[in-house]
Amino acid sequence: MVTVAFLGPKGSFTEAAAKRLLPEGNLRPFTTIPDCIDAVKENVVDCAVVPLENAIEGSVNITLDYLIHHQRLEMAAEITAPIRQNLLVQDRYLSEWKNITTVYSHPQAIAQCHQFIRKHLSHAEISYTSSTAEAAKYVSEIKEGMAAAIANDISAKEYGLKVAEAEINDYENNSTRFIVLRNGNFNADTSLTQKPSDQYKTTLMVTLPSDFSGALHQVLSAFAWRKINLSKIESRPMKTGLGNYFFIIDVDMVLDKVLIPGVCEELKALGCGVEILGSYPCYHWETLSIK
Repeated sequence: MVTVAFLGPKGSFTEAAAKRLLPEGNLRPFTTIPDCIDAVKENVVDCAVVPLENAIEGSVNITLDYLIHHQRLEMAAEITAPIRQNLLVQDRYLSEWKNITTVYSHPQAIAQCHQFIRKHLSHAEISYTSSTAEAAKYVSEIKEGMAAAIANDISAKEYGLKVAEAEINDYENNSTRFIVLRNGNFNADTSLTQKPSDQYKTTLMVTLPSDFSGALHQVLSAFAWRKINLSKIESRPMKTGLGNYFFIIDVDMVLDKVLIPGVCEELKALGCGVEILGSYPCYHWETLSIK
């Protein structure tokens, strides 16, 4: 049985995504995203499921940066999941949740619920946790003090909390991309859900030559004249000094034997560094189910 690391504890959005993608997997929670990635690299688990990008708050930078700068793994699959945040409290505070003094959650979840917090809980202190499920777990264990967590309804059931207010995120169309990261001989094709996907992505990392004017334009042209569609391009600092960046580019096609290799060779001829981070199937939440 494949072992799967996920950003825990139990009840997290990441656990739910892992169950959808790897329904036969033996899931193991880890405290942080780097811990999940390290576990794969050190062969403690076969793969990891971690958040990559949120529709409202953008990329999960710790995932990208740790993957690029510390532990290089292969992207093996992704799933896009709806995100619905709820205000969770202990049962004894359900009727007086507007008087809570501290709100616990992950920084992105706090940002996703900014308007709700501003309107109803502007007096409360904000305390950040490593995940929304960690916030729910912590609030469930508090003996004294009026506290609430922002998390999903799965966390509420897992830790015996009540939903004081449901779907408090500022935008209805909130979703997160979760990515499966693998290392070595793990075969994602036989371990993933048996439902095939008709959508694939290939993700590349590109670094530009420092002395080449118009290099980014040339990079994009290499894709454009081949009529290759890009679903995303993002810059991240190389951490070698101001103004030094690498680019993460998502291509809406599977890695083939002609077009993408041709792009890579053209970019290398321009003096760019090119690395393929993975070519993988993409799934959507509503097309999969938990066994």
